[in-house]
Amino acid sequence: MLAADNLRILAMSMVEKANSGHPGGAMGGADFIHILFSEFLNFDPADPRWINRDRFFLDPGHMSPMLYSVLTLTGHYSIDDIKNFRQWGSITPGHPEVDLAHAVENTSGPLGQGHTMAMGAAIAERFLTARFGDMFSHKIYAFISDGGIQEEISQGTGRLAGHLGLNNLIMFYDSNSIQLSTETSAVTTEDTAAKYKAWNWRVMEIDGHDHQQIRSAITQAINEKEKPVLIIGKTVMGKGLVDEAGNSFENKCSTHGQPVTHAGASFKKSVINLGGDPENPFIIFPEVKQLYDGILSQKKAEAERWKKDKALWAAENPEKDAMLHSFYSREIPAIDFASVTQKANDATRSASALLLSHFADKIPNMIVSSADLANSDKTDGFLKKTKAFTKGDFTGAFLHAGVSELTMAAAMNGMALHGGVIPVCATFFVFSDYMKPAVRMAALMELPVKYVWTHDAFRVGEDGPTHQPVEQEAQIRLMEQMKNHHGANSMLVIRPADADETTIAWKMALENISTPTALILSRQNIKSLPAREMTRPQAAIQAEKGAYIVSEPSGKPDIIMVASGSEVATLIEGAALLGEKGIMARVVSAPSEGVFRRQKREYQEEVLTPGIPVFCLTAGLPVTMLGFAGSDGRIWGFDQFGFSAPYQVLDEKFGFTGENVVRQVLSQLGK
Repeated sequence: MLAADNLRILAMSMVEKANSGHPGGAMGGADFIHILFSEFLNFDPADPRWINRDRFFLDPGHMSPMLYSVLTLTGHYSIDDIKNFRQWGSITPGHPEVDLAHAVENTSGPLGQGHTMAMGAAIAERFLTARFGDMFSHKIYAFISDGGIQEEISQGTGRLAGHLGLNNLIMFYDSNSIQLSTETSAVTTEDTAAKYKAWNWRVMEIDGHDHQQIRSAITQAINEKEKPVLIIGKTVMGKGLVDEAGNSFENKCSTHGQPVTHAGASFKKSVINLGGDPENPFIIFPEVKQLYDGILSQKKAEAERWKKDKALWAAENPEKDAMLHSFYSREIPAIDFASVTQKANDATRSASALLLSHFADKIPNMIVSSADLANSDKTDGFLKKTKAFTKGDFTGAFLHAGVSELTMAAAMNGMALHGGVIPVCATFFVFSDYMKPAVRMAALMELPVKYVWTHDAFRVGEDGPTHQPVEQEAQIRLMEQMKNHHGANSMLVIRPADADETTIAWKMALENISTPTALILSRQNIKSLPAREMTRPQAAIQAEKGAYIVSEPSGKPDIIMVASGSEVATLIEGAALLGEKGIMARVVSAPSEGVFRRQKREYQEEVLTPGIPVFCLTAGLPVTMLGFAGSDGRIWGFDQFGFSAPYQVLDEKFGFTGENVVRQVLSQLGK
């Protein structure tokens, strides 16, 4: 109990010094976190990136003081680090940010995503163990709070983990019945245990402060063979807090999200109550330091024993060892993209299917998932070469996520965080709305998840406005403009203009191992673009520059016309008609403005020559092309919801035709 009380003091002190944070929950969860890290969690204190470590995913990021405190006991943080909690330049931010050097496995914040990432990591572990053997098995632990249980994403996680029988996933639910504004009884009366049992989880309910009950529950969870495990620990918000009169100040909503002195408790008397010195609260008790020194020595020795066994395994299995190394180093097998022959005038979703089929044979650590749309988003090109995961069988490489886009996207983040796999997920582009919270987290964590978003515009046609994306591309392309903490574009967004550009788009996606990639693909067939003095596949390679000239007139252009996706083919039609009227038009395909803006100025001006008017066409909001049009250009876009009708009719009604391109350009040029 002394170690847990030490954690409570450190957590409370961090928040008090920062004058900001969430002390109550961190104090309540201290007992479980101490027992888990000291007695059960396998990790190498000298090698935080050890591939066979158990993973710990924190869902409620506001409980970061709890995590930072226990990681101080394990030597991953110094006392000065936690004294600098929530300050500029600190390595202990308000909500944990993935930092393997300091044993932080995931960025957490939006409640619910953390434990869904844990599920994704558990799937990755099962996938890898199925290929390399039980020697590489390990456990995935998740810590979740009342808020995460309430977030809708928890339903998808509970359903899917139970369905797949992820017995390597152990989740502790810190059930203190207190939220930021109210007690949980004000918002829910559900039977959480019954819910998870219905999802095929093993559920245990314990006193979350009783160390023997915690030990017993974790031991049983580790030995579980068939189901994921939920340990419901009843805990006390602000465990150990007292007021100035020495009376208990536990179980108060006020201690959830502010320093305890602001909440009404006494910091000094609470520190004394927990066995500490209020004049020097940032200390590790000598007895606790001695305990953890012994624990860390033991964990180092256990990790070294595993590494020796792994070296023997590697000597006996050199090919598998080389494959294992390539998996974790994010290496991509050599793929001859030039040998890929696409079907002319094909839908880009179908072109993607051809490539995914190729990857199924060539990339052994790719995992593809679809939200119940495999035969529509064409990820079935991959599925036909493998099989879906099922309970007890992870020898395949496809995850049927069901109708749960956010769950799927967050699980992909967990797979990427675990390492060793290349996660790809797909759905209709309009449903990216359900995924954006996880997409943003992937961008923040710099995870190389690949998103395949098909049915990219109103040309979904008869399905109508509920399924016709309009504003989605503008939203996603904002991520190209957002910089991550390394100063790079936080996302790569590519909307290819034909089948051959799709090949290059996938090449770019695979080569991008530092940020997420979005591929925005068409439902309908698209006319293959022309090529200048080369084959179309050769010309399409220029898409790697983000934008390039597809069609150039014989003389100086009167107008530069820019688009991405299927609109480029419409511009080609318009350019031919303009030529008949003596108007010279250059056509530019611009699949990725983010990539284009990274090119040298000379190249950018070669494509968008200064002094020549620019006309842009987009099936999304006009702002999507603003970076190309500039303040003097003209954009024909789409600023309303669509209608249900065949896409050819919609093209005509909305002005996405060569004839309208002519009208708009002539008007722009004053002719």
